[in-house]
Parts: sequence; C-alpha cells; structure tokens
Amino acid sequence: MHILSHFLVLILSRLLPLLGMCLVLLRPIAYAQSDSIQLTPVLVKGFVPQRYMAGMKLQKIDSTSMTQYGFQNLADLLAAKSSLAFRNYGPGQLSTVSFRGTSANHTAVLWNGLNINSPSLGQSDFSTIPVAAIDELSVQYGASASLVGSDAVGGSVLLESKPSVGVNDFRVGHQQASFWNRSTQFQGRYAAKITKNWDFTGKTSLYHTFWPNAYPEQERQNTLLLPTATTQQGLVQDFYLLSKDDQEVSAHIWLTDNKLILVPDDSLGRELTRTKAYRGMVQYGWRGLSARSAWVRDVTDYGKGDFEDLDHSVIDKFANRIEYQQRWSLGMGRYVHWHLGGEYTHYRAQLENYQDPTVTEDRLDAFILSRVQASDRLVLALNLRKAFITQYSPPLTPSVGADYWLMKGTAHQLKVRGNISRSYRVPTLNERYWQDLGNADIRPEAGWNKEVGLEDTHRLGEGQVLSTSLSLYHNRVKDWTYWNPAKRYFVENLQQVLAKGLEISMAWKRDSDDWGMGAAGSWAFTSSVQEKAYDAYSADVVGKQLMYVPKHQLHLNAHVRYQRTQLSWLYQGVSRQYTTFDNSSFLPGYGLVNMVVATSIPMGAMHLDIQAKANNILDTFYLNVRNNAMPGRNYALSLMLGWAAAK
Repeated sequence: MHILSHFLVLILSRLLPLLGMCLVLLRPIAYAQSDSIQLTPVLVKGFVPQRYMAGMKLQKIDSTSMTQYGFQNLADLLAAKSSLAFRNYGPGQLSTVSFRGTSANHTAVLWNGLNINSPSLGQSDFSTIPVAAIDELSVQYGASASLVGSDAVGGSVLLESKPSVGVNDFRVGHQQASFWNRSTQFQGRYAAKITKNWDFTGKTSLYHTFWPNAYPEQERQNTLLLPTATTQQGLVQDFYLLSKDDQEVSAHIWLTDNKLILVPDDSLGRELTRTKAYRGMVQYGWRGLSARSAWVRDVTDYGKGDFEDLDHSVIDKFANRIEYQQRWSLGMGRYVHWHLGGEYTHYRAQLENYQDPTVTEDRLDAFILSRVQASDRLVLALNLRKAFITQYSPPLTPSVGADYWLMKGTAHQLKVRGNISRSYRVPTLNERYWQDLGNADIRPEAGWNKEVGLEDTHRLGEGQVLSTSLSLYHNRVKDWTYWNPAKRYFVENLQQVLAKGLEISMAWKRDSDDWGMGAAGSWAFTSSVQEKAYDAYSADVVGKQLMYVPKHQLHLNAHVRYQRTQLSWLYQGVSRQYTTFDNSSFLPGYGLVNMVVATSIPMGAMHLDIQAKANNILDTFYLNVRNNAMPGRNYALSLMLGWAAAK
C-alpha cells in the first residue's frame, strides 16, 4: 500500500499540471466552436490502439493468409507476410524477432491490449503462438510506447479476439507434414439470444501439435541438423455478452503448454525447456467507459540429462486497467476523439537463479490519446504516456502523427503520413536480478523514432486494385543493454544504436465470381549499427551491422484462383546475417520458394477444406543460426471439416 500511495502522489504531482495544460490548450477550440460542439457517445469494443496510430505504418494480415497458415505458428506467418526478420532454430524451436533492426526484446506482443512478453526475458517466442489462437492480427511498425508502453521500440504485434454475433459453426482439422510432424485443432463458434436485450456469443479453440522432426539425414552440407522433439497444446476460450444499450461483458482464457527437447536420444546431453502460460482476462464496456482485469502466470522448467532436477520459475502478472473515451463533434465532419486511462500492474517472480528468490514489482501507467479529424483529408494524433515503476522513472513518451490524403476519391487515394514518437524499454527481471550477472543499476533504454510514408491505392476497374506503399524511418536508441562478454556477461548499458531503413511494397489483385488472381512484392532495407560505444571494449565495432539483422529482405508472392481452388507461390529472400560484432563472420544469404494448393468442397451444411504445401521446393541449404542447418524440401497436407449449424 505504501508503494501504491507513492505512485498516486507521483501522478498527482506530475501528471495533473500536464493534463491541466492540455485542457487549457483545448479550451480556445471549445469556446470558438461552442455553437457546434457535440459530445458523441463512443461505443467501446475493448482497447483499439489502431485508432490513434495516425502517421504510423500499420499492416493488417488478411483472413486468407490467416487461413493459409492456420496450422502454423506466428513466426511462419509473419516471416512470409511482413518485413520482420526471425531468428529461427528449426521447426517447433525457439523463434525470436528482429523488428526494423532492433533486438528480440524490442517488440511488444499484445493480446487484447495486454503485453504478454515474458517479464524475465522481455520477449516472446513466436513459435509458441499458433495462428489458430488468433481472430485478428495486425503489425504496427515503429516505436509506439505512448500507445502500448514498454518494449515497443521496433514495433508491436497486436493479437485480438473478436465476437461473431449470430454465427454457429464448428471446424475440426488435421495436418500431416514431413518428418512425421503433425497438428490437430478444433474450433467452434456459437451464439444465442439470452434475453430481449442481451446476446451471447463465444468461441472455443483447442490445438495440439507434435514435431518429432524425424529427419531422414543427420546433416546437410557437413552441418548438423539438430535433433529435436516439440509438443505444443493449448486452449483458447472467449465469451461475450452484448446488450442493445451498448454494454459488453467478455471473458477470455488462453492456456498453453510447450515442451521442447534438444537431442532427445542423448540421455546425457539432452536439454529440456518446458513453458506453460495461464492467461485470463475479463472486460466490461459501456458507451465510453471500459475496465479490464487480467492475470498471467508464466511457468518455466529447464533441465539437462535425466531431467530429475529441473530449474523451476513462476512469474505472476496482475493487471487492472480503466479508461474512458469520448468524441467531441466540431461540425462539418470534424471531431476530436480522445481517450484517457490508467493501468496498474503487479509482478511477482520466483526464480531460483535470482539473488533474491522472490521479486516483486509495481508499475503504473497513465495515458491520454487523441485523434483529430481536422478536415476531410487531414487526421492528426497526439498521444502521451507516463510510466511509474518500482526503482525506475521511465521518460515521458509523447508521439505526434498525421495522415494527409493528397487524393481521396472512390477510384484513387493517395496518402502521405508522418510520425515522431519516443520509446522506452524497462530492463527485464533477468537483467536486474540474475545472480552475479544482473545489474541493479541498469538504466531503462530510451529512443526517438521518426518516420514518413506514402500509400497509394488505385482501383483500375471492377474488382481490380493496385496498392503501393513506401516508408522511411530513423530510430535511435540510447542505453541499449548488453550482456558484456568482457565482464563474464555482466549486463550493462553499453551501446547507442541507430536503426534506419526503407520499406517498399506493391500489390495487385483482380477478383470476379469465378476467377481471381494477384501478385505482391516487398523489399526492406535495414541498416542497424552501433553508433556510439560507452566503453573501450566495443570501440572497434562502431558502425558495424548488428548481429542477425539482414540488410535486405525480399518477398514475392502470386496466386490464381478458379472458383474454390487456389494456387499460391511464395518467395522469401534474405541477405547475409553477421554472427560476430565486428562482422568478420556471417551466414550466407538465401532464397526460399514455397507453393500452396487449396480447395474447398461443399457438402450441404458441411464443407471440406483441403490444402497441400511444398516448402523449400528448391531444396535450398540455409542457416538461421550458426552450426544448425534448416531442413530441406518438405511437405504438408491438411484437411479441415467445417459445419455451419442452422440459425
């Protein structure tokens, strides 16, 4: 209670003058337009940060791609459909992200607005997030601390659950792949009318995946194919109660169990990592008011050899959030949409390798977000967040963005956008409390991200669309933490890193009732270098590309559809990746070609979806990490049986 009281005093002393200044700045607008301002109620459907991302690059993954990768994990999908770079150890193994030249702990992963990164590691293993667990997926590029808080230095990945009112359908499917890898899943959506004013809808998803990775060969081109065995299983449960007077009550549960064994046949050298996550959330919304309470427990067991004596860790996260949003109508199609809220989070960690076996931490975030429809062509966003953390005071994180349509018509739209935002990353629990190597004096990272972009959408005719996007960004991060090998990997703030780059994409598609076709391509150039050294040891690597950050990535894909059958072709090219700080060693670049054939067979109220995949069809030899080859050509066949119940 003493800590909480201290936080409240800090808020009153630091934020109230700031909010008061904001109200003073808004006051002349309100008086000047007093004859036209109207307070419009806002229907709350959970926290939707996309509304306040004017000037930022936002990519929403389409439902076709989600279906195509329905038996795979988030790393597989985003590696093919975005410019994110993944460091992947193999099928079912650890997969971490480098977002616009940043490290694995510079990407925020949000589930219904809640950051689910591991508090101890500060990152997520994307191989443990199945696409089947997600209803909607968006990728936000660039720093967004003002919107989502810590970790969003390179960008954020938004996982969302959505209600399906009036839908009753059920699906069960199985995928069999090369190396005896297999996956099974079930999903049911259901709805019912409870009373005259209340509707109920829900979703249940179950999945189980086993990757024994029974490779027919032990090595490729004299490089070991690391033997592994992975088991993943989970449950996703969503419930919604929706009323006619705009009330919404929802409950969400996500349980996961992931077990990875390296070299399972070696009783002495084998290595086990088992992670379990228990996630629960309840939300209430009415008009502009919403509240949320969530609990997350991350459990990790690690051991070698006979697995008799496992390192065991448990981290609990309790998060409570309340927010209010409203829209002020200024007349003539103009409005101000603002969002005010706060979130209190308590962590309790029990790890055997910490200096103190039990560690607690409190965090409090206060934020105000705004979206201004200044005219038919101009949208502005001004966002502000302040975090208060046990032993830390991260910087105030503002962001300012704008979208302006140079052309805005039904046939052609051309938009220019720009954004400036500050970011921060709170040191992980491992960085602070790990025995002997942790640093209690480690400082939070902080940076500034600047970005401009151009987006063009042109309707060439009936059912035909051409879209183009260009983005330039400049992201400087100070106090970058590093486990210093010169001091037996004691963690320190040793680097200042500058990540800058260019992203270009183009897509064309044409659809009719029977036929459809399309093609898309994207190229990302990423320069991520240590700009400044804080000690003598690293002076010789200043100006060198960071490890495992490819400078170039190229994605090409095309598809053709006839009625219910579609053929897709995908190419992913990755340039060399350096494996040492001085860039003296590297992994060669590579290109992968994958093909997918999918069809759907109607059977009355049921339908059978069939999909066949050929991955790495050119049998390309490549590595994502040193001394660990990736598998060659491989295949997968999946069957999904769906049934739509009568309403």
